[in-house]
Amino acid sequence: MSQQLAIIVMIDTENALEAGTLRGNTYLVDNMRRLGSRGECSGDLVSAVVGGHWSNGGQAQEQILNWLVGSLGSVPLTLPRNYHSHRVHRHDSRSLQSLGRLADAGGANAEDGDPLTEVRRIHREFGARIGTARGRHRHAHCDRLMDLTGRIVPEESSRRGDPVHSHPAPVLVDLCGEAVEKKVIHPAQYGSPDQDTDGWYWSAAVDTSRPGTYSYTMVVELQQLVRGPAGRTWRPRRMSHKARLNVTSTPMRNGFTGAGIGYLPVPSP
Repeated sequence: MSQQLAIIVMIDTENALEAGTLRGNTYLVDNMRRLGSRGECSGDLVSAVVGGHWSNGGQAQEQILNWLVGSLGSVPLTLPRNYHSHRVHRHDSRSLQSLGRLADAGGANAEDGDPLTEVRRIHREFGARIGTARGRHRHAHCDRLMDLTGRIVPEESSRRGDPVHSHPAPVLVDLCGEAVEKKVIHPAQYGSPDQDTDGWYWSAAVDTSRPGTYSYTMVVELQQLVRGPAGRTWRPRRMSHKARLNVTSTPMRNGFTGAGIGYLPVPSP
């Protein structure tokens, strides 16, 4: 069975948008350090891909790479991608419940006895609505500002300036470059019910019969909060970042004995 190799791409979204580049704002980690990966936790990761080969040089199996992209300027990566949407729905539900109680009590439950004041409070805490510019990937669930603690930013706070807010998760939109052009890796985007990947993830099969070091380019789409005549909008910005793969081949060996593939030694009775 092919071995699943993971590459985690963490992006400092706020600094990347300000600098206009992913260089110096991207940190990569994989699970192949013991196999020889270099540059872990930096932007210059060289991922080691060790292909299994038979003693006659034939390829025993291919390796599979998987990419997971996260943001240092967003809620933790361990939360599902639809966490923002759930928080907005819960917040809206509480606002509607407050309006319902106010209507049923005829305004008597307002703290100062003024129902108009209570309605204004609910509207203020409803949160600032954010539009979404046209783009390949819409972030419809990010139509409300949320801070890094998972709370919806009130409209009043957002009007005083752009507060510290959680950015929509970066989206890996393409894999290209030398490794793809030379057909060393064969990338594709797959559908998945996994909520942590928002239903989509990038994977690639590696041709381990071609040892060498190859570069590849990740094209990532970030979302920047901009102000315009119609209000604030998430505007997509695409940036690219290069990384490398070091493909090596070794004879396939028995993990128990260190010898070639064969029968396990069984002690005689």
